[in-house]
Amino acid sequence: MKGVGRAHEEIVAADGYALNFLIPKKLAIVATPMAKQEAELRRKQATDRSALDAALLAQNIASLAEAHIIIKAKVNEKNHLYDAVGKSEIIKAAKEQARVDLPEGVIKLEKPIKELGTFDIPVASVETFGKFSITIEAES
Repeated sequence: MKGVGRAHEEIVAADGYALNFLIPKKLAIVATPMAKQEAELRRKQATDRSALDAALLAQNIASLAEAHIIIKAKVNEKNHLYDAVGKSEIIKAAKEQARVDLPEGVIKLEKPIKELGTFDIPVASVETFGKFSITIEAES
């Protein structure tokens, strides 16, 4: 909860706040020895899961750097796209063509792409950085 604490974290809250708000809304529990053990176990599991997710993301970014993704889109007579290519289209194309599943939050595209050509797509997570290329071609 913003301003109070993170999941599986032990905090000290005022009695009234805890009894009247946090506990009834199931945002907190009383810190019994058993609850502390369970929170520690869940905190360790969350840490292990995030480390595994980071390693998998680094592997996916490395495989995308070698692949080249092609997206076909409709264009007008001036070679401008009718509909911009955004994060969701890039993720879908990466999944279909390179068989790489990326979360939408890791693609750091400043603005949607509205022209034909080859573009470098930056990808960043907490500790992992990289980029891969996509080509946007006219649909025939």
